[in-house]
Amino acid sequence: MSKNKFLSHLGADFPASIVVFLVAMPLCLGIALASGAPLFSGIIAGIVGGIVVGALSGSSLGVSGPAAGLAVIVLGAIQDLGAFEIFLAAVVVGGIIQILLGVLKAGVIGYYFPNSVIKGMLSGIGIIIILKQIPHALGYDKDPEGQLAFQQPDGENTFSELFNMVDFISPGATLIAVLSLAILILWEQGFMKRMKWTQFIQGPLVVVIMGILLNIAFVGGDFAIASDHLVSIPVAESFSGFFNQFTFPELSAFANPAVYTVGLTMAVVASLETLLCVEATDKMDPEKRVTPTNRELVAQGVGNALSGLIGGLPVTQVIVRSSANIQSGAKSKASAVIHGFLLLITAATIPHVLNLIPLASLAAILFVVGYKLAKPSLFKAIYKSGAEQFVPFIITILGIVFTDLLVGIMLGMAVAIVHILYNSFKRPFHFEEEAHVDGTAITLALAEDVSFLNKGRIIRILSQMPEGTHLIVDGSKNKYIHPDVVELFTDFRDSAEHKNIKVELKGLDSVIAPDPVHAFEQVVLNQSRDAKLGNKIKSMFNK
Repeated sequence: MSKNKFLSHLGADFPASIVVFLVAMPLCLGIALASGAPLFSGIIAGIVGGIVVGALSGSSLGVSGPAAGLAVIVLGAIQDLGAFEIFLAAVVVGGIIQILLGVLKAGVIGYYFPNSVIKGMLSGIGIIIILKQIPHALGYDKDPEGQLAFQQPDGENTFSELFNMVDFISPGATLIAVLSLAILILWEQGFMKRMKWTQFIQGPLVVVIMGILLNIAFVGGDFAIASDHLVSIPVAESFSGFFNQFTFPELSAFANPAVYTVGLTMAVVASLETLLCVEATDKMDPEKRVTPTNRELVAQGVGNALSGLIGGLPVTQVIVRSSANIQSGAKSKASAVIHGFLLLITAATIPHVLNLIPLASLAAILFVVGYKLAKPSLFKAIYKSGAEQFVPFIITILGIVFTDLLVGIMLGMAVAIVHILYNSFKRPFHFEEEAHVDGTAITLALAEDVSFLNKGRIIRILSQMPEGTHLIVDGSKNKYIHPDVVELFTDFRDSAEHKNIKVELKGLDSVIAPDPVHAFEQVVLNQSRDAKLGNKIKSMFNK
């Protein structure tokens, strides 16, 4: 991408990058905390995800960074491998495996997720964001930011935390959250959007500035915000000390077989989460652009390899950041790259200022992001589309809310697949038994695709054919028929004479060979000029 093209939408991309930066910063820190890794490793992953992956990716609006879905894997891997430096070697290995997956064109997997499951994923994440941010909005921050699993590191779960927070409500944090939410709702109104200056000065930026000013004003009073209710970026004593926070993998760890096992696990999970996010991001893109998934896997692999080399967590494309990017009006990948530079510059130069931001302000921003992902109108639209769409949609949401992202997706996929298999089993052909009477031909009109999964129903129908039936198997509309089904029809045809059943196969000449005896009989009869000789030959074959 040329420089001019990269900056062609700067007027929209720069304000959006600020919003993504504000959303990403606490998530980077929270995911690092939930992963049992140094806090700065989350910032490194955010920087790499923005600058490196953003530049290499073919996604116009996707934003990458450390992912909550990998937190449990990272936590267990660090403990099993014994040191964070050894774990970094596994991140590098995982990145290399992702590059190979991209080269081998494994990205095609991303095209096979049903729309109902993708929409369920977006709504489920929206709901879980709102539920998880309620305690932060009220000043109770035991559960790390960015932690989306039902079971939490603090021993609570998503719903028990809501009851547990009642005894720890901070009036200062609550006031900031309420005022912040009011500003964000105001910014969404039509009359505000018509003002040109609001397109550049986004509501979330106003909210953060207000939060910093109120935090300073509340110091020493009843509404004072405790330090554990604020953003907490590691502060270096000097600018050079900032770069001393980068960590490097232990080289001897590459001889450890366990490193490759962990690397493979992270590569598979990170790739799956990325492909899911890519599909969801493309569906939210107002311009409906399609991300090249193989290129995305290569970009993620390069990002992970680099992140591991300099002390960062593994990265994926992340739906929370990506949806915030889209909702803020981003037009191109420049927004993702700029947000990475904002993370780098602010973490290196003004960490003290960032550490004045109340988490309650950021919770309000995420409330709006979550609501836009899980709008009631979406539930209504999916419900009207029928059970085939609505059931996997709801199951995916419930799975995400009560387990975690990947488990929820797998549950939704399982339900969608079962529904597909059920329909496939039920509709291999068109056959109305009540439409037939004695002495008339029975027609089985095959569907376009008949798989081995249809064998059970076909066997049941064929076994119920009464003696003396004239059965027509009409494959004129069929485009694919599984060899097992071909063999099934062939066997039935060959054995039908014993039941005095006449079987006629139409439109299946390319897949079902004619009965050799009857075919030879027909050739002889057609070629014979002597009718008596023909009749004698026919009677010979019938003996």
